[in-house]
Amino acid sequence: MSLLRHAERQIANLGKYSHLNAFINVADHESVLARVAASAESSPSTDNVNARSPFGRLIAIKDNICTADLPTTAASGILKLLKSPYDATVVKQLREAGAITVGKTNLDEFGMGSHNLHSHFGASKLVRGGEERSAGGSSGGSAVAVATGQCWAALGTDTGGSVRLPAAYTRTVGFKPSYGLLSRWGVIAYANSLDTVGILGQNVESVEGVFDSLDFYDPQDPTSLPPSTRSRLPKQGSGGAKTLKIGVPMDYNISTLDATVRKAWLRSLQLLQARGHTLHTVRLPATQHALSAYYVLAPAEASSNLAKYDGIRYGSRAEGKDGIPDSVLFAKTRGEGFGPEVQRRILLGAFSLSAQAIDNYFIQAQKVRRLVQQDFDNVFATPNPLMTSQPEVDGEGVDVLLCPTAPTLAPKLSEIKGQQPLHAYMNDVFTVPASLAGLPAISVPVHADEGVKAATEEASAWSGMQIIGQYGDDRVVLDLAKELFESASPGP
Repeated sequence: MSLLRHAERQIANLGKYSHLNAFINVADHESVLARVAASAESSPSTDNVNARSPFGRLIAIKDNICTADLPTTAASGILKLLKSPYDATVVKQLREAGAITVGKTNLDEFGMGSHNLHSHFGASKLVRGGEERSAGGSSGGSAVAVATGQCWAALGTDTGGSVRLPAAYTRTVGFKPSYGLLSRWGVIAYANSLDTVGILGQNVESVEGVFDSLDFYDPQDPTSLPPSTRSRLPKQGSGGAKTLKIGVPMDYNISTLDATVRKAWLRSLQLLQARGHTLHTVRLPATQHALSAYYVLAPAEASSNLAKYDGIRYGSRAEGKDGIPDSVLFAKTRGEGFGPEVQRRILLGAFSLSAQAIDNYFIQAQKVRRLVQQDFDNVFATPNPLMTSQPEVDGEGVDVLLCPTAPTLAPKLSEIKGQQPLHAYMNDVFTVPASLAGLPAISVPVHADEGVKAATEEASAWSGMQIIGQYGDDRVVLDLAKELFESASPGP
């Protein structure tokens, strides 16, 4: 199929699946198709739809990543009128690679959520078996856009699992690179020490193609890994073939793990073992504290980052009489502009940073974060290139870890609406540890049974399996993900 025909089908899907609310804003359809046609004429050899290159492809952008041609709202009422004067670096890089922006995707407000329910513009969702199900959050809009063929690939952001969890729920591939590899300049901040631009695609090849276009140092981003540090990262070629030692973290085999997810996990391990890889059980004892630490650290950073949205310096201003005191204006603007989940996390963060709580909460959470990172360093065979001193590895260590992405399958929206926030936070239990340590991690869809036809997608037995690598081992993670994806593909 040619680039143009493929783009026409995706544009048609924008209308077909509009009820899923994947997009907040979309580009002009005729303009998009004209640019695809121009790309196809300039380079006819790219007409193969399986090509990895983003050239001439339709890419969706999560709406907390700035674009000059479309509004950037972060799905918040306080930014509903924002029009960025510039493109984020990752958007600029994609445009330079020939990609075409098709629209801005829905998300939980400012990236705060696990089910994409906390959006000023309404929830993104999936419909399976006639039932509305969670698309995952916060990058649920990007995941739905990819899953329903409304774009070739999509950008999201991953703070504690916001790319991987939606990928697991929507049967797509979601990749969070090592922290600092992809530029965050032009990305609306939630938690600076955790935020990572991530990629969603229908297969690993498309995700890798986008990653190749974005994996460069950006001097405008102070968190971007400089060339001197990048030179210390492991030199890896793409192609796999190497036999790996795969770690099976027993701490992830929790009692609340869904039976179908556990079955898909076992099948994934068997598939990779059949390809010559070896399996090794490992322990990550600090994992049980990772979620608690994350929900102290992330809200603390969020409370600081969102302080500037007051209706005077940034953001939309609430209606009111002239001359009212600033404190009243601030409170009214923030009360009307921020949704309940954002307000909740700002309050949590402000409390944990207060003088009476910082020692017992924020400082303790930072200590737990270091323990989580040490757990990973203790089990990986490859030393962490960012650490000057390395721990003693018990035995020879493993190359990657394989575990579920989420403890359950995509829940029904009717089941999660009205739930206590703690229930939603628990969905991040398997994704948060890699985020705290800044490690590369990817979610790959795997069916619990063999020989499954593609038509049984609605049977809700697809689970996301997560591959986690040492810092900088992004290519190792991607290569193994390709093997698992190919092995777990549905039968004829």
